[in-house]
Amino acid sequence: MTFQPCSRRSLVGGAAAAALLAAAGGTPARAVAPTGAQRRATEAARLPPLRPDVLRAAIADLTHPPATSAQLRVLGTRGCWYGAAGVADTATGRAVRPDDAFRAGSVTKVFVATVILRMAGRREVELDAPIGRYLPGLLPQEQARITVAHLLQHTSGLPDHRGLPDLATPEDVLHHRYDRWTPRQLVATVTHAPLKFPPGTVQEYRGINYVLLALLVERLSGRPYGEEIRRALLRPLRLTRTWLPGDDPRLHGSHVHGYLRMSDSSLRDITVYNPSSSWGEGELVSTVEDLSRFLEALFRGVLLPRRMTEKLFTLPPASVRMPDGSAARYSMGLQKATVNGVTFWGKTGEWYGCRTRMFSTRDHQRRFVLSYTPTTLNPREDLTDRVVAALTEGADKEARDKA
Repeated sequence: MTFQPCSRRSLVGGAAAAALLAAAGGTPARAVAPTGAQRRATEAARLPPLRPDVLRAAIADLTHPPATSAQLRVLGTRGCWYGAAGVADTATGRAVRPDDAFRAGSVTKVFVATVILRMAGRREVELDAPIGRYLPGLLPQEQARITVAHLLQHTSGLPDHRGLPDLATPEDVLHHRYDRWTPRQLVATVTHAPLKFPPGTVQEYRGINYVLLALLVERLSGRPYGEEIRRALLRPLRLTRTWLPGDDPRLHGSHVHGYLRMSDSSLRDITVYNPSSSWGEGELVSTVEDLSRFLEALFRGVLLPRRMTEKLFTLPPASVRMPDGSAARYSMGLQKATVNGVTFWGKTGEWYGCRTRMFSTRDHQRRFVLSYTPTTLNPREDLTDRVVAALTEGADKEARDKA
């Protein structure tokens, strides 16, 4: 296992990002100060200092779930820490490094949403406008009335996919690893049936919503959505180890390998994979350092004007529920989770052989990026649960002591 103290680059990331964006002519680099209500919430839920021994133990267990590696970066006003366990490559036994790239899965959606909200802030797109206004002829008439906001919040009601391969076993994943999909082919898999519910009435998390949003980015910017993300976010923030691979199945430079345990118990390297099936919603490649830097800039209001930043932390009305009846938890780009009285906002990401969790408290007390490489298709959340418990343990007690 490795451990590193916080670097000065990590500690000054937000200020550097602000200066870079100002120089690039982006959104004015003005940090969003917490409101009075947010300050009161901060005081009530003040987090305890980090416990490195507990964090080390949380990621050292690579048997629950089975995994080949894990790394965790924690930053914020209540402490910082980095640790890693396992190996980046089982063939060489090389240890994991902070600049190792990995497939971040649905964390892609936060980058797409940020670009859309930047465009909305410049009045290049109306969030309440139907998607059919911007992408004419792509969807049936009923679906074309879905608004941009519905797509951002996962309340579109689009039907289930028809025609995508069923990847139920590790062998299925291996068999389809070189399949190539175009965005329009992906959209066509949901145009065969009526809407599942009236848009805006139910929240159902669907990747296809962000495929359509990425197409919208391309229509509005006149360039590939990955290029627009690079221009608007990656280059100004100097996220040099983050990219959108398109059809390229390989990870370039230093990276963590992903593996799957086959039905015959053999371990197969699944790192090389054409990510086009997740175009626009799950293909991002990044590092724990880059994702932490991005999240800090986003939460400090560097990337968006205040009114658009607020949309990142605004859930649909209480009447909008998930299909299972639970409360809606997705905003326009982020998801909300509360543990031990501490509310985090961020995003999870899944890929074959890789899991990513990127979250922060809104008041900047605690921000973390967790990346690990489970070897089963549907791993339990034991490792994530251990990490989050270690990061929030004692918060309820501190809140009670202050009451």
